[in-house]
Amino acid sequence: MAYKITSPWHDTALSNGYLGNFNIRPVSAEPDDIPYTIDPHYNYRPDLLSQDLYGTPKLWWVFTQRNMNVIRDPIFDFKVGTLIYLPKKTTLFRVLGI
Repeated sequence: MAYKITSPWHDTALSNGYLGNFNIRPVSAEPDDIPYTIDPHYNYRPDLLSQDLYGTPKLWWVFTQRNMNVIRDPIFDFKVGTLIYLPKKTTLFRVLGI
């Protein structure tokens, strides 16, 4: 079974029920990305920000992929005061094919 389109593993091959080498789903910088400083409500909770921005907690991984120079650990680097860039919903959905 393939992973859903919202999954970070969507582009990673499955063979005999085993997941192959992880293929990163790039989320490149776009001119309409929004600078955002993580506030206390979203401290260590990229899933909550994903829910509020994109209507699903399943796109939590997008923040790491878009901000790889700042976020190495998708949970513990997602902390108050960190400046990241947020893809706009329409742009992100177009890029991911949602």
